[in-house]
Amino acid sequence: MALTATIYNFDIELANVDRNVYETLALRVAQQPSETEEYLLTRVIAYCLEYAEGIAFSRGIAEPDEPPLAVRDLTGALRLWVEFGAPDAARMHKASKAAPRVAIYTHKDPQQLLPQYPGERIHCAAQIAVHPLERGPPAEPIARLARPTPVQPPLTAAHLHPHPARDPPSDATSPPHTIPLPAANTAATPTASAICSITRCSIH
Repeated sequence: MALTATIYNFDIELANVDRNVYETLALRVAQQPSETEEYLLTRVIAYCLEYAEGIAFSRGIAEPDEPPLAVRDLTGALRLWVEFGAPDAARMHKASKAAPRVAIYTHKDPQQLLPQYPGERIHCAAQIAVHPLERGPPAEPIARLARPTPVQPPLTAAHLHPHPARDPPSDATSPPHTIPLPAANTAATPTASAICSITRCSIH
């Protein structure tokens, strides 16, 4: 029998001071059998940090040619394409041709991710921001949060904002890693001032 996706329901309080975004989110996310819990939380974190009108996840493996997370305007035009994990160069070339802003959110070490890109054909490569996320104890956050009532302390910004994986600078507003190929413009950067509290997580 084929394994089915696990559905998680997250209740999230989002306060992004720099972008003036204050929202209470009820987020329903499917975890495919092939996805780790770190990958699932990376998707949730990216959704919070990039939250804007028109943001939506794709249907995953049912839509392999679509961005895993996207922001579209009222006309349906693509404004942001977000990838997760370690997408290959061909995927990033396609994304950068399709959207004015592209980002990678990853739970992996960027020093292992970035070396695959130099020398590859990637449109506007240096404008693509790479956001490595803080890693907590493996498999612990979901197990702790997936309870029927919010009796435990919420998961807060310590787990939810991007940071450099090695030798972090003292300036919290420093830009993310970028794909190391020359380009004229710098990457757009989500604020490091976002505070997100996951007050409840349940499994459907």
